[in-house]
Amino acid sequence: MSKRIIISGGGTGGHIFPAVSIANAVKKLDPDTEILFVGANGRMEMEKVPAAGYKIIGLDITGIQRKSLWKNVMFPIKLLRSVRKAMQIIKDFKPDAAVGVGGFASGPLLYAASLRGIPTLIQEQNSYAGITNKWLGAKAKKICVAFDGMEKFFPFEKIIKTGNPIRKESVNIAGKHMQALELYKLSSFKKTILITGGSLGARTLNNSIMAGIEKLIAADVQVIWQTGKFHYQSILQQLGPDKHPDICVVEFLNRMDLAYAAADVIISRAGAGTIAELCVVKKPVILVPSPNVAEDHQTKNALALVEERAAIFIADRDAEAKLVDRALELLKDNDLQKTLSNNIGKLALPDADEVIAKEVIQITNNN
Repeated sequence: MSKRIIISGGGTGGHIFPAVSIANAVKKLDPDTEILFVGANGRMEMEKVPAAGYKIIGLDITGIQRKSLWKNVMFPIKLLRSVRKAMQIIKDFKPDAAVGVGGFASGPLLYAASLRGIPTLIQEQNSYAGITNKWLGAKAKKICVAFDGMEKFFPFEKIIKTGNPIRKESVNIAGKHMQALELYKLSSFKKTILITGGSLGARTLNNSIMAGIEKLIAADVQVIWQTGKFHYQSILQQLGPDKHPDICVVEFLNRMDLAYAAADVIISRAGAGTIAELCVVKKPVILVPSPNVAEDHQTKNALALVEERAAIFIADRDAEAKLVDRALELLKDNDLQKTLSNNIGKLALPDADEVIAKEVIQITNNN
């Protein structure tokens, strides 16, 4: 008889991509498995998951608003309704297991599953577990993590270090350096810095590069600068029509593999999915964590790498004053580049999706 699995969560690409990746890996191992996604209405997963070929049901759930407490008045009602709907989904679908990847919908669905005696698995992507996952971890059968030291948050015997699922096509960079330089119209005789703040962009990274643009030009280095859609036009206007040919500005990186392949040094935010890719890419990295995330988990992700001497850390508040100078120093320091590359490479776990999928299938077999 075919297995039935619910995967819940989303809200950002950092949650949705791993969820779809796990689903694909489960289907590869057991093609007869039926998979249903549960997300939050109005969030990105309601479009992205059907585009990946899976059915999704939405819950009317939002997160707790930390900056505006009055907006939380409806939260308990939404939570109760979501748990009730999740119970109905479980009753109708009859899953053999439920998987939570983080995001608003994970909490109600996994809680409802545990009440119904359905085995659950949590995929905790960050080095600092969120409140919901810590609470759900007590009932979970397995907790798949990407960082060491997670026994601070979860029962030790339930933890398995799997890493975070990555986009395999994005990290396949071998032998692509010249193709990458061609795409971005860059020279093979100059060093290249890649700046990436994710699909929406990162205001701090953009402001920091703009503040140091003359230094970058004077140092005769090339820049691939992914601004994000919200900032692209503004950056182009600030640079003007006579912008320097070594400064390649793009709204979005459609070929992440070629962007990584072109780079000698990478400047990035510190989301868990991005870090998982950077470990496989093995390039020297400067991480500027976003401060605008729950439990400041990006800072904790970045510091976990710094402890292994696998990345350089610059706080968001210091980036405008320090980022470009630090990047230029790193480009001149071949020994440090080598150390960072070697150490970040040791942290790579490239087959996380398959390892997690095996754990999901195992908890259905043991039920």
